[in-house]
Amino acid sequence: MAVEELQSIIKRCQILEEHDFKEEDFGLFQLAGQRCIEEGHTDQLIAIIQNEKNKVIIKTMGWNLVGPVVRCLLWNDKDDKRKDYFLMLDLLVKLCNPKELLLGLLELIEEPSGKQISQIILLLLQPLQTVIQKLRNNKAYSVGLALSTLWSQLSLLPVPYSKEQIQTDDYGLCQCCKALIEFTKPFVEEVINDKENKENEKLKDELLKFCFKSLKCPLLTAQFLEQSEEAGSDPFRCFASEIIGFLSAIGHPFPKIIFNHGRKKRTWDYLEVEEEEDKQLADSMASLAYLVFVQGISIDQLPMVLSPSYLLQFNMGHIEVFLQRTEESVFSKGLELLENGLLRIEDNSILYQYLEIKSFLTVPQGLVKVMTLCPIETLRKKSLAMLQLYINKLDSQGKYTLFRIMASLNLLRYLVIKDNENNSQTGLWTELGKIENNFLKPLHTGLNMSKAHYEAEIKNSQENSQAVQKSKDRCSVTVGGEEIPNMPPEMQLKVLHSALFTFDLIESVLARVEELIEIKTKSTSEENVGIK
Repeated sequence: MAVEELQSIIKRCQILEEHDFKEEDFGLFQLAGQRCIEEGHTDQLIAIIQNEKNKVIIKTMGWNLVGPVVRCLLWNDKDDKRKDYFLMLDLLVKLCNPKELLLGLLELIEEPSGKQISQIILLLLQPLQTVIQKLRNNKAYSVGLALSTLWSQLSLLPVPYSKEQIQTDDYGLCQCCKALIEFTKPFVEEVINDKENKENEKLKDELLKFCFKSLKCPLLTAQFLEQSEEAGSDPFRCFASEIIGFLSAIGHPFPKIIFNHGRKKRTWDYLEVEEEEDKQLADSMASLAYLVFVQGISIDQLPMVLSPSYLLQFNMGHIEVFLQRTEESVFSKGLELLENGLLRIEDNSILYQYLEIKSFLTVPQGLVKVMTLCPIETLRKKSLAMLQLYINKLDSQGKYTLFRIMASLNLLRYLVIKDNENNSQTGLWTELGKIENNFLKPLHTGLNMSKAHYEAEIKNSQENSQAVQKSKDRCSVTVGGEEIPNMPPEMQLKVLHSALFTFDLIESVLARVEELIEIKTKSTSEENVGIK
């Protein structure tokens, strides 16, 4: 009955011009075709699709049959009709309007959840690639739309953590990464082979976005097998190598990208991604740094003249990004990257002036956080070892400076977390009133006054900057009764902002200490009320 209905619809449409097809015809064609598939009339349906007389009808309406065919392939993995379903899918991809087919395939990719995400992606990547290559106009937009849809779905899959999870690949993420590389290669080659084509500039931009997204997910959280093991057996290492290779192939070699990230004036010109989502890009760049310096992927492309201190300074910002994250698989990479940089440097060789750079202060703060809050003992010990190693690399003035932005407050924070408020082994809780009155409250007052003073100095300096620039004279500034002579205005502002940043760091730790005290004292009070 379904075959007869479909043939009746086709017979009526054969005498019409394509522009005369009505919405009702599309609906009837889809329903009748779907019933043919469900009832197993695949031979008759294949014959209808292949009939030259139906060429226009199939081109215009046939994409509606892709969904039912794909669902049969997903749900009936042991069906004896699978060969017919695959043949129908190939025919529809070959004969249907590629624009309509592209949208239809992407809708199908967006539908599933869980383990079916990888199943449908692996099934449709090849047809999707074929359809995009048939498009004559707006190919860059289509590639970007496809890659964005695929990445959004893959980002929902859990990233395997252990060697066993990587090998079993229950959710199919590793397989999808490999297939996604094969899907992307023809478009990369298109950019390489026709660099003069303006349309390919747009295609290059879409590929660049995809590479940055891939560096964040799955590569930011992905774990890698030991390098001594066979490199080809690690799907994430292979994926990372290909992504870094794509960057170089499309004209953005990673040394140029990585060493210009964060600069006000960049020597690479893709500013849209830089300003689009700064946080996402920071994660991507940190991931890239880890892949190169720790995993050694394409490290031979780096200039050999770079000093260890320069590389450490460059990587400290990326280490900071890693340590700000709460996932163990991510902040552990920060510890590895820090260790990689510190081991290249001699003891007592990091000058104290480096501590004027934000990351050189926030990274040890992050290490303390891991030492006190991380539930995994090996990572706590690793963090302690890294803090000790970091301190050993500082010169004597640097050690003093670091112990002075960190010592008292961080010790207090550590004791608040570790000391039981019920027995107060360190005496912290019995002396809490004195600590609050004699240390925390005066520190609050001092911070507020100091911040207000430095903010006023910054405001005055900025108001006077135009006059100073015109005269090109150097100026001096008095801070806390001390005159700083012969300081260029831009250096003056840098010093003042550095001081404000230091106050902000102290203030954030102070706020955390007070929060922890409040939580613990409230908990103790509630327990005492319960006992009464």
